[in-house]
Amino acid sequence: MANGVLPAPTPARLLDTWQADPFGLALVALLGGLYAWGVVRLHRRGERWSPARTAAFALLGLGTIAVATMSSLAVYGHELFWPTALQNLALDLLAPLGLALGDPLGLARRALSAGGVARLDRAVRGRTVRVLTFPLVTTGLVLGSELAVYLTPYLGTALRHEWVHRLLYLHLLTAGCLFVLPMLTREELLPSWCTHPVRALLVFVDGLVDAVPGIVVMTSGTLVADGWYATRRHDWGPSPAHDQALGGGLMIAVAELVGLPFLIAVFVEWLRAERGRTAALDRRLDAELERVPAPAAKAGAGAKTEAKAEAELTRPWWETDGGAVGERYRRR
Repeated sequence: MANGVLPAPTPARLLDTWQADPFGLALVALLGGLYAWGVVRLHRRGERWSPARTAAFALLGLGTIAVATMSSLAVYGHELFWPTALQNLALDLLAPLGLALGDPLGLARRALSAGGVARLDRAVRGRTVRVLTFPLVTTGLVLGSELAVYLTPYLGTALRHEWVHRLLYLHLLTAGCLFVLPMLTREELLPSWCTHPVRALLVFVDGLVDAVPGIVVMTSGTLVADGWYATRRHDWGPSPAHDQALGGGLMIAVAELVGLPFLIAVFVEWLRAERGRTAALDRRLDAELERVPAPAAKAGAGAKTEAKAEAELTRPWWETDGGAVGERYRRR
């Protein structure tokens, strides 16, 4: 950087340009430390936690937060709009997906004491959290957050004042987590009608909605944060209008790309839930089979006739039950 002016963002510079950000470091350390504490606590008890979930939380979740707040996206985001657009999307869509795939609520439930689990239940099942995680509310929060960033002075103010920029980071990350986490966690945070097929539909619709801010930005005749970007001094890069159109196009592409793995993750959780229900049903049938007494032997023809008549009057429930449980019992 010469005279306070950044050099042109070549591919090499975009890869190796980093800056330490106290807020980003603190956020990664806090979330990572809490998650690591839960994993270590389970390990000391002799219990196992999924390495895949840990990797998703650390690499996709915390890694995305680090990239968004400390990589070249954060550095060049003060000079060009398109890095800012990618930075905001990373915090709003990609980081929440990684954090949710790590299942932090499931880890907390297993790692905490009985009192801690009770407090966690009161927190996540309280009225405020129920309202904020209601599917239609969270979709509106995510869309409203993105539109507020680009259609109001919010972004320009954040670029001028670091504390507002930190608030913007936290705002986007929280809004994304409120939508993604309830969709993927095994905790019952959603209404009973929000089954896995409904969740898949909501995620598909959300993927379409996430493209709206990009379309608005790309087609808008008003420059986003023009009071800031117009004052930047550099003789490289696209014009402000081209920069904004490029940023809007990237927003649409990234939103759709993130939507696909999100939808796949919901289908995977759906499959796991079905397998869990099937296993529970099998255990129930096995337990009921063990409780059925063996028929006592009867002596004489009269006794056999009487036993046959009694059996006709008291036929086992599984012979007459027309549901899935009866059908599975008869197959056994």
